[in-house]
Amino acid sequence: NYTIWTFLKIVWEKGWLYRGHDVMPWCPRCETGISQHEIVTDGYQELTHAAPVVRFPLRGREREALLVWTTTPWTLTSNVAAAVGPDLTYVKVKAADGWTYYLAEGTRESIIEGSAQVLERLKGSDMLGWTYDGPFDELPAVQEAGVPAKHRVIPWDEVGEEEGTGIVHIAPGCGAEDFELGKEYDLPAPAPLNEDGTFIEGFGWLTGRDVHEVADDIFQNLEEKGLLYRVDPYTHRYPVCWRCGTPLVFRLVDEWFIDMGPLYDKPREELTEEEKARSLRYQIMDVVDEIKWIPEFGYAREMDWLRNMQDWMISKKRYWGLALPIWVCDDPACGHFEVISDEEELRQRAVEGWETFEGHTPHRPFVDAVKIACPKCGSTMTRIADVGNPWLDAGSVAYSTLQYRTNREYWAQWFPADWISESFPGQFRNWFYSLITMSTVFENRAPTKVIHGYGTLYAEDGRPMHKSWGNAIWFDDAAETMGVDTMRWLYVNQRLDQNLLFGYKRADEARRRFLIPLWNVYAFFVTYARIDEWTPPAALCRHPSRLDEGRPQLDKPWTEGAVPTVLDRWIIARLRETIEEMTRDGYQEYIPIRIAQPAEAFLEDLSTWYVRRSRRRFWATRGESLNTDVDKAAAYQTLYTVLVNFIKALAPALPFITETMYQNLVCAIDEHAPESIHHCLWPEVAPLDEEEQRLVRAMDAVRQAATLGHSVRSSNNIKVRQPLSKALIATDPRHRADLSQLLDLLADELNVKEITFVEEESELVTYRLLPVNRVLGPKFGRRFPLVRKALASLDAGQAVVTLKAGQPLHLTLEDGSEVTLAPEEVLIQSHAREGFGVAGEGGLVIALDTTITPELAQEGLAREIIRRVQELRKQADYQLTDRILVYYEADEALQEAIEAHRQAIATEVLADDLIATANPTGDITLEDTVDGHRVRLAIRRANRPDES
Repeated sequence: NYTIWTFLKIVWEKGWLYRGHDVMPWCPRCETGISQHEIVTDGYQELTHAAPVVRFPLRGREREALLVWTTTPWTLTSNVAAAVGPDLTYVKVKAADGWTYYLAEGTRESIIEGSAQVLERLKGSDMLGWTYDGPFDELPAVQEAGVPAKHRVIPWDEVGEEEGTGIVHIAPGCGAEDFELGKEYDLPAPAPLNEDGTFIEGFGWLTGRDVHEVADDIFQNLEEKGLLYRVDPYTHRYPVCWRCGTPLVFRLVDEWFIDMGPLYDKPREELTEEEKARSLRYQIMDVVDEIKWIPEFGYAREMDWLRNMQDWMISKKRYWGLALPIWVCDDPACGHFEVISDEEELRQRAVEGWETFEGHTPHRPFVDAVKIACPKCGSTMTRIADVGNPWLDAGSVAYSTLQYRTNREYWAQWFPADWISESFPGQFRNWFYSLITMSTVFENRAPTKVIHGYGTLYAEDGRPMHKSWGNAIWFDDAAETMGVDTMRWLYVNQRLDQNLLFGYKRADEARRRFLIPLWNVYAFFVTYARIDEWTPPAALCRHPSRLDEGRPQLDKPWTEGAVPTVLDRWIIARLRETIEEMTRDGYQEYIPIRIAQPAEAFLEDLSTWYVRRSRRRFWATRGESLNTDVDKAAAYQTLYTVLVNFIKALAPALPFITETMYQNLVCAIDEHAPESIHHCLWPEVAPLDEEEQRLVRAMDAVRQAATLGHSVRSSNNIKVRQPLSKALIATDPRHRADLSQLLDLLADELNVKEITFVEEESELVTYRLLPVNRVLGPKFGRRFPLVRKALASLDAGQAVVTLKAGQPLHLTLEDGSEVTLAPEEVLIQSHAREGFGVAGEGGLVIALDTTITPELAQEGLAREIIRRVQELRKQADYQLTDRILVYYEADEALQEAIEAHRQAIATEVLADDLIATANPTGDITLEDTVDGHRVRLAIRRANRPDES
């Protein structure tokens, strides 16, 4: 609290603190003023008010009146003047009710009821000085203020004719703009409201009435006096209290402000040092320049606020809160005020009441007892009753919490902060602003290196959360139902410049997209590691927690006895790429989505490519051969290394699931490991060398080719389990070089026997060239048929090469003339050659031979049998290591396929035998059709205890 006192002392010494007498937004429920900062943040709601149109009878003119419109009928009680736009056109209208009215011409049709005759057009400037009778001149307070004698028409350039009548009623005690006009034209300012929003004494039948409950009675009173013309509902954005939501009123009060200084009409870089010294706002702007804003538009928003903001109102008419350290002289003739910087200064200057305050914090009522001597006149000075705006407390955090006043060395160790974060819709004007302002005054330095803003949290239906709407979710419910890591991943995976839609459906999507696949990869590894009783070698069990222990490198994690495959080397390279990207672009830049995006891309690579392509390596039986053992060792070491280091990189974002995995993967087998994943050093990754970069690029090419190949199968209704004889690929030399080193992997993925490169795409497809009719028809007119015929006569393959190179085609027509066609004027249609299916993208075209020979068909049937037996194993809840017996009954063709591929089927399903029998039975059975062939399958465990 004394930190804020010190801040205000400096502000006062610089001449920036003053007491203002002004009309301020006021919350009648909280009984306090609301600053501009608080209103522009969360201070508006769409409200509907009854908006009356009222007659202001003109003096000396029989049944002639100004028509005046307002959305706040309570302010009519304090009307003093009527404002017109001096350059607007007004009309004098004879209305059906017998009155003659004056209003802006642009509003006549929407305001005047029934038929009306325009008698005269005049400018607003012609109406200046007209006098009228006010609607509540009979009230004592209005008469005492001398209001009736001041009623006149005044000019105001802000008056428009977009709504209302084009004549604005002015109540200087009820509106900020009205108050400024009142000062300009020397108008009285009756202020009708108490602190609680009730009318004060002197307002007759309204005295003691709540301002929000008198509209209907005011309308009735005006009706009885013949002054009410009409009342209409009006929906508009209206200021409300940011704390309690009560609609605000406007009261004429004394408040305390920090002067932001002038706004100069020239670029900031052209300001002199003297000009900056006189303007706090420009000093703050210079400090704002030192901060990195995330998202970047945060900088522009803060600067826009500083250019347009008014002075900062720092006082509140409340009891609880920081007591403002402002003492005012008790002699009204003196009026001097001073600011006290801290407890010690107050003790030294106290002339009364110190014993009451001593030992207490600077809060009411104790601090109110202390009086000091006025240095100007010698009278006593009393502390003002106001407390501080709560944003003073929030803004002091960089100083008040770090012993700035008492231990500067300690403070310097922690200042400035590396990073602060808050929702940006309001904090540009509140916390960010107050934090930067106080730091500018104290040190002329930024309080933080980075300010991180983000959008607003809404329900997943796009609306704010409200209990009454049924879309609110309490934290405990969300944590229990969706899980806290799921909640965190929703936030991490969010663009900072967009609002977050929060709900169970979006949580399910986040869990399905990332958390479940991550857990599935972990569970796959753990399952097979337990089956094989595999534990990591000592070289993979280094998890340092201190920098002096060094960081393990991830470039080559394999030990002797493990021979990595190309897949192993690729996934380790991708791991290093991913950790580097997450660290560099995400964590170090404080942009969470740049953590999530590479992490999700990597997990996709890991689960749908590496693990899927490596499953058989984990299924292999140890000891089958030396090659099997070294390959399996490499697979385990690779996946272990990937999991352990990937979860370390994920740990700040997903602290709980990664901790669970770490405890099992690391702590369960290494008693010397750090007790938590959050105690481990961050993984250190070296940049990929050229060979590794080529490998990553080559695998991308393989996966692109695989995607294209699968699309060919899909479009030709050929299952992936059905082997095909060959694939043909046409591509550029670089793609060919990349693919060549991984053709075996691609062939296995595509389930083809061989892959061959061809030189030209035209070897895979036939082309047809057509003119773009809508372009060439109008261009060539009657000659268009000749163009079409000439185009069809070309060597389509050569023409396509020319067009794809971006070159035009030159045609000779039958009449001997020559024409040129641009690439965009020719439509290329391609068709796969007979017996092939083709797909292409990005300079890579792949064709699959779709002819299925009897031998290929048999192999496809065998693979379908394998899939169905595996499903039976899962339904029977067998262990992964359980050996089984397979019993089957099939037609002749299917039985031939099973017999031809007996060994392959038995190996895949862990079957000791495949037995053909009539009406087979077992632990579980299945009757199905496989490509038109009926089959009955049954399985049971081999060597069951009840069998001999």
